Amino acid sequence: MTPPTPSAAAPLEVTDETVDKSPTPATPKGSESRSPGRLAWKRFKRDRTGVISACIVIFFFVIALAAPLIAKLYGKDPYTTYASQRPELLDAFSYPAGPNGGMSSEFWFGIEPQLGRDVFTFLLYGIRTSLGLALAATIVTAVLGVVIGTTAGYLGGKTDYLVGRIIDILLSFPSTLFFIAFMPVIYGLFVAPDENIPTSLRAISLIIVLSGFGWASLARLLRGQVLGLREREFVEAAKVTGASPWRIVFKELLPNLWTPIIIQTTLMLPMFVTAEAGLAFLGVGMIDPTPDWGVMIQRGAQFYTEDLTFMLFPGLSMVIFVLAFNLLGDSVRDALDPKTKR
Repeated sequence: MTPPTPSAAAPLEVTDETVDKSPTPATPKGSESRSPGRLAWKRFKRDRTGVISACIVIFFFVIALAAPLIAKLYGKDPYTTYASQRPELLDAFSYPAGPNGGMSSEFWFGIEPQLGRDVFTFLLYGIRTSLGLALAATIVTAVLGVVIGTTAGYLGGKTDYLVGRIIDILLSFPSTLFFIAFMPVIYGLFVAPDENIPTSLRAISLIIVLSGFGWASLARLLRGQVLGLREREFVEAAKVTGASPWRIVFKELLPNLWTPIIIQTTLMLPMFVTAEAGLAFLGVGMIDPTPDWGVMIQRGAQFYTEDLTFMLFPGLSMVIFVLAFNLLGDSVRDALDPKTKR
């Protein structure tokens, strides 16, 4: 007699042995929520070239801000002609009597030929003037480029067409020649031809001219970005909720444009440094006795065959700053957009 076949399977008894106690894979610490800014900062810190460049740039800005304090501790200023008080500092040909341009424990970077001004303090204040003008021009240019570019790209139509043609015209200008041509025109609007031009007017005019011709490239870039963003879902959703065009531009579109804005700004400032120095060298920007990188190079070019040191310090410092800032701009670009990694 065969044993009876069970009609249904017996229920499976759940025991501790049947429960899978294998540990759940742990989420890596710190990876739960990382903002794009944190990720970019982490990538930037791994870039040794960018970190070194940032340290050099910060050093120059600290020197510019602390120039009066350093000069006070040093005990000299950039305007006093020390050779008039002590004729022995210059030789019979009005060149520094000491070796290497008169460098000594008293005059660290030597003295200026003919006038006998202290080169160290003149360089400190020259860095202050050049970086201040370039930074002001960069800020004004960035504001103009952001406002005009994003507004034209979002509104479109006739506004976009008009702004686009203005940008094309500005970008077609040979900027250096127009800088030289427009500076006297701006001076003539405020000062009579037979009067001396105040230093403040020269500084304001430089900022106006540099920013007036510099915003077009940034505006064109942002206009193209906005043309692609304005049809996205989040913009359409903002329109449905009744948001005004200004709110859409500055609350919805602008946060998505910080990467190109920051990258272009970091590349814009060293360009303005060299442009401002070039205008000073040509005599249409800052002029002697105002300390400035371009003024020092222009003065040093007159004596470089007999005294190279006076031209060496401003030229070398400007090259180091511009190179460091350009490398910093490349590192910032790679950190913000890793797809463009070199």
